[in-house]
Amino acid sequence: MTTSTCSNKGCGKTFKDQDNSDTACEYHNGAPVFHEGLKGWSCCSKRVVDFDEFLKIPGCTVGQHQTTTPTTAPAAPAPSAVTAPVKTTEDGTEVYGGSTPKPPTPSASPSPAAPAVPTVQEQDLNDPADAVIVPGAKCLRRGCGAVYAEGMAEQCAFHGGVAVFHEGSKGWSCCPKRKVLEFDEFLKLPGCMVGKHRFTDVKPATPNVIPIRHDWYQTQSSVIISLFAKKIDKTRTTVVFAPEELKVNITFLDGNIAQFHTRLSQPIDSEASRFEMLTTKIEVVLKKANGISWPSIEPRENVTSFTTFGTTGTVGSIGSKVAVVAADAPVHLLKK
Repeated sequence: MTTSTCSNKGCGKTFKDQDNSDTACEYHNGAPVFHEGLKGWSCCSKRVVDFDEFLKIPGCTVGQHQTTTPTTAPAAPAPSAVTAPVKTTEDGTEVYGGSTPKPPTPSASPSPAAPAVPTVQEQDLNDPADAVIVPGAKCLRRGCGAVYAEGMAEQCAFHGGVAVFHEGSKGWSCCPKRKVLEFDEFLKLPGCMVGKHRFTDVKPATPNVIPIRHDWYQTQSSVIISLFAKKIDKTRTTVVFAPEELKVNITFLDGNIAQFHTRLSQPIDSEASRFEMLTTKIEVVLKKANGISWPSIEPRENVTSFTTFGTTGTVGSIGSKVAVVAADAPVHLLKK
């Protein structure tokens, strides 16, 4: 028995004719509405910000699956069955196939908002090697929607950018030269990137902890630690300073995490300590509380020597001078 793909808005599932009952499909019978950054459907009240989340809003109407594009139900009886053209109201609301908006009042045209850059690049996400994919699963890449089948080898054409809507036109940030007016035509824009299909959500429920490399050096007043990590999620990465402890929790864009937790060999001024997230590393600057040289980052037993920064005294033999690593802490007085 052959399977078909439902064309009802908000559904897109595959089905068999014998299973197509009057309650098999949950879909939207209204029109998409975008207003002040929020996205939703005219037939239900739920609104979201992200376009991917908009495509996942569950249908509010129950009926049979369809294989032909349904006609949007008008908000009021219209003399013609032709779908109303796209209209944009003065306050920025875009309505597709709805009633005629109020005439706009003359005003200066607002400048287009810059499209948001996704924190995770779609081309960096792929199905895990041990992923279990059930037949009939849909490709999750934007603009694809291919249905999984055993042995499928064709490449995936998808959009790696974000949806952009401005002054009635619709397109993707990754291919800005291709714009359309109708929402249904926007959903049909072919992908501009090629790669493998992605049928699973690659963000694991339990993040994978990965090791990272670090290095450090010191000055008379500070200890500088470099944690080497690329493609970190700056919004979810934290650095916590305590007088005798440092905790760095790193979250990567692909969902993996890394940790750098350590006790400190000497106390620090946590208020004056700082950090900076760069492209390839996190640089942590620990402000020494006593100016003493550190033999290591973490405490160590039986330390017999310290790096010194100079000696006291201006005259006399070498033996009469005292090595100093802090103004009030000569080496020979430090506790062993």
